Amino acid sequence: MKLVGENMNVMSKTLGPAMRERDAGPIRKMAENIASKNVDFIDINLGPARKQGAEMMEWVVKTVNEVTDIPLFLDTSNVEAMEAGLKVVKRDKGKPVINSVSARPERMEALFPLAKTYEAGVVALLLGVDGIPRDENERGILWSELMVKCTEFELAPQDVYVDPIVLPVNTQQNQVQGCTNFMMMFRDIAPGYSSTCGLSNISNGAPEHLRPILNQTYSVILNHLGMESAIVDAFDADLTAFARGGKAEIRDLILKAVNGEDIDTASLSKDMLDYVKTAKLLLGQSLYSDSWLEL
Repeated sequence: MKLVGENMNVMSKTLGPAMRERDAGPIRKMAENIASKNVDFIDINLGPARKQGAEMMEWVVKTVNEVTDIPLFLDTSNVEAMEAGLKVVKRDKGKPVINSVSARPERMEALFPLAKTYEAGVVALLLGVDGIPRDENERGILWSELMVKCTEFELAPQDVYVDPIVLPVNTQQNQVQGCTNFMMMFRDIAPGYSSTCGLSNISNGAPEHLRPILNQTYSVILNHLGMESAIVDAFDADLTAFARGGKAEIRDLILKAVNGEDIDTASLSKDMLDYVKTAKLLLGQSLYSDSWLEL
């Protein structure tokens, strides 16, 4: 699984002020730190970027590119800022990616032409005019709308990253199944296309010490179902290990849960049992509570 480091974010208490004040030091340091974690992309998230968004995006992209040539995801709802970043981004190691283009008409009309003009990839976000899709079927309908636009603008399938929207398990557990079930049919309805997701969303709102195991376990489940990349915390070493094919014994246990195989839980260590419990939680076989590992 390819990894997109999510940590270059304007919401950071350190990076946000540095971006607004054009203080290059923290930006360079974070870019170097993310790059050292062997990620495949760095996501630059400026959020709405309403004030001087174009100037900020141009400056941040150039600052990051001064210290690494890892390809970038550019993440902002400000179309002018998006174009400013696409104009200056280095392409030595790969295309930049627009994160993201939803199935809302105004976003498609504004961003698909930019992808075509600047030869960028796109994250096709399965979000429509009615908001978040309720299940895998609504996700499939939204994907069909986005796929038509991808074809119209002649975007190569491998440059389109379909994002089925990961939502927090602690508040929208049924939505987790909608995302998982969509990935089960992804290869059939999107042959040749790539995929990604905001993986850390699965653990938003959960106690901080429990977030890593949720993220790691869901990464294994989604990767097994064909998810090719994910936007993640670049500093979660265990998640990176799973993504690179490591931790085989735990991975096999998680996939046994996915496949409904019998697991001799009495023989497992506490750590391994925790991953099995978490897999069953994410598969909807148990209800979420902050104490699911203790039950």
